[in-house]
Amino acid sequence: MSPTHLLDTATLLWAVEDPRKLSRLARRICSERDPAVSVVSLMELIVKTRKGKLKLAPDPVKWWNHNVPALGFTVLPLRQTHVEQLWSLPPIHADPADRLLIAQAVVEGIPLVTSDEIIPTYPIETIW
Repeated sequence: MSPTHLLDTATLLWAVEDPRKLSRLARRICSERDPAVSVVSLMELIVKTRKGKLKLAPDPVKWWNHNVPALGFTVLPLRQTHVEQLWSLPPIHADPADRLLIAQAVVEGIPLVTSDEIIPTYPIETIW
């Protein structure tokens, strides 16, 4: 079964750590549908933890490997077609991880669940 939505990294974090930060619709998507999380989010969690901007116990890899399966989320790998899509994206968002998530949502044809106010300026469906 293919995923119905792609969660951005903040949505994943809040789904695990503090679901009250999610919108009602985002909470419902996380609990009732088959959302995906990207390996790009794992990369972002590792980078932010290494830089001291985030603390995940015991470490980001173990946090991911415990929580993602526990929530039943599908893991979306990064494919060449996703990276190629970056070429077509306008340079609106500066964050490389967010740009990759946008590209993945475009290629997969699924909405991105995000509270980021810049992302809806791209030609993709966003949900919050």
